[in-house]
Amino acid sequence: MTRGLALHDLIVAGIALVAGLLAGLLLRALLRWLGERASRTRWGGDDVIVDALRTLVPWAAFAAGAAVAAEALPLTARTGRNVNMTLTAFVIVAATLTAARVITGLVRSVAHSRSAVAGSATIFVNITRVVVLAMGFLVVLQTLGISIAPLLTALGVGGLAVALALQDTLANLFAGVHILASKTVQPGDYIRLSSGEEGYVVDINWRNTVVRQLANNLVIIPNTQLSGTNMTNFSRPAQEMTLTVQVGVGYDSDLEHVERVTTEVVEEVMTGVEGAVPEHEPAVRFHTFGDSRISFTVILGVGEFSDQYRIKHEFIKRLHQRYRVEGIRIPSPARTVALAQGSAPVVIPHQRDTSHTPSITHPAAHPGSPR
Repeated sequence: MTRGLALHDLIVAGIALVAGLLAGLLLRALLRWLGERASRTRWGGDDVIVDALRTLVPWAAFAAGAAVAAEALPLTARTGRNVNMTLTAFVIVAATLTAARVITGLVRSVAHSRSAVAGSATIFVNITRVVVLAMGFLVVLQTLGISIAPLLTALGVGGLAVALALQDTLANLFAGVHILASKTVQPGDYIRLSSGEEGYVVDINWRNTVVRQLANNLVIIPNTQLSGTNMTNFSRPAQEMTLTVQVGVGYDSDLEHVERVTTEVVEEVMTGVEGAVPEHEPAVRFHTFGDSRISFTVILGVGEFSDQYRIKHEFIKRLHQRYRVEGIRIPSPARTVALAQGSAPVVIPHQRDTSHTPSITHPAAHPGSPR
C-alpha cells in the first residue's frame, strides 16, 4: 500500500459499492418496464434486446461501482491493476453472454418469421452462439494478459485431427447448412422422401433433420441422407396445391347438367370448408368412356398438404348427396352369370349401367327336366 487504510477510504468504497448495486437494481427495473412495452410490438427483436440488456446493464453498473471502490482504496499498483483487469474480464464475459443471447435470439426470430412455424433451424443458432462465445473467450484471455497466438496455432493443428475423427458429423453439419442455404427445405415444409418417409419439417440442426408425421411421430433423418435422396417438397414453390378426385356417371346422364352440378358443389366446398382455397376456379374434365360409366376428374384447391383429407371427405359426401337430389346415377359394374343345362356353369362377363346389386340370370328349365 502507498499509505495506510483509513476509515474514510472504507466509507467511500462502501458508498461506491452500494451505489453500483442500487444503480443495477434501478436499471433492471427500468429494463423490465421497457420489456413490457416491447412485448406489445409486432417485431420480436426488441424483446430479445431488452431481455439481454436486463442481464448486462445491472452487472456492468455493479462492476463500475466496484471499480470506483477499488480506486478509493489505497491499493498497490500491481493489486489495482489486477483488480481492474479482473473487473474488465468480468464485464467482457457478461457482454459476451449478452451478445450471444442477442444475436442468437435475432437469428431465431428471423427463422421464425420466414418459416412461419414454431420450429426453427437451430443449426444457424448453434453456429452463431459458438462463434460469439469463442470470440469472447479469446478477448478475455487477451485482456488477462494471456497470449492467444500459441492457442490459435494449437487449435489449427488440432483441428485437422478433429476433422478426421468427426467426418460424419462435419458432413451432416455442412449438409444441413447447404440445405438451408439453398432453400430447398425450410422448417414447416411438408416433404416426402423416395424411401417413403414424409411429414412436416420441425427442425434442421447440426446433425439431423426432425420430421413430424401426420400421426404425430417424429422421424430423425441425417442431413447427408436428406441432401442425397430424391425428395418431393409439397410446400415449394407455394404452399397451396391442387387435389384431384375421380368421379364417374352413367351413359344416360346429361353431361352439361353433371358439369354444372359438380361445379356448384366444388364452389360450395371451396367457400365453406376450412383449409380450402376460396378463390380456386372449379375445374371438371371428362376424360374416359369406361365399361360402365363416363369418367371425369374434379380439381380442388387445397391450402396445404394436410387439408386435402378433410376437403376430399367433405366433397365426396356433398357430391353424393347432390347427385341423389338431381337424379344423377353413379353406376356400379354388374356381371350376368348364365347356367348352361347339363354342363358346368359358364360365366359370361357383362358390364352394364345399373345402380342395383349384381344379378344372376337362370335360363328357363325344360319340361320334364329335374328341378
